[in-house]
Amino acid sequence: MMVMNIQIKITDAEWEVMRVVWAHGSVTSREIIEILESKMQWKAPTIKTLIGRLVEKGALATSPEGRKFIYTAKVSEQESMDVYTEDILSRVCNKHIGKFIADLVEEAALSKKDIASLMELLQKKSESALEVVPCECVTGQCECHLHHS
Repeated sequence: MMVMNIQIKITDAEWEVMRVVWAHGSVTSREIIEILESKMQWKAPTIKTLIGRLVEKGALATSPEGRKFIYTAKVSEQESMDVYTEDILSRVCNKHIGKFIADLVEEAALSKKDIASLMELLQKKSESALEVVPCECVTGQCECHLHHS
């Protein structure tokens, strides 16, 4: 599967379609519909609309095979997660990102291997960590600036 390096914002509903495509590599609309009708209780026209939007956005490629179309991802799952992560972190004050990440870790189901990797990453990160992370929000956008007027 050839996956291009493009940044495409995928909605929550579209993400469900992409997960099916990423899992299978290549898939028909019928296969996507069967999985998502079961999981999400969506109707076929809704799922076909989502597939069409993903094709328009450039997230999915289509190729005809007989009377059906085969869908493959043009963006990787990792790249999509990176875009999603960047988008979420851009919405949080820098001073709150540590707490936000801690909350994610607290809520996530993690294996011992995942935890070991996180601990190693945090150890490396601590070597160059700042004493205090600066707020980069616009004045009035977070409480940091409100307490320093």
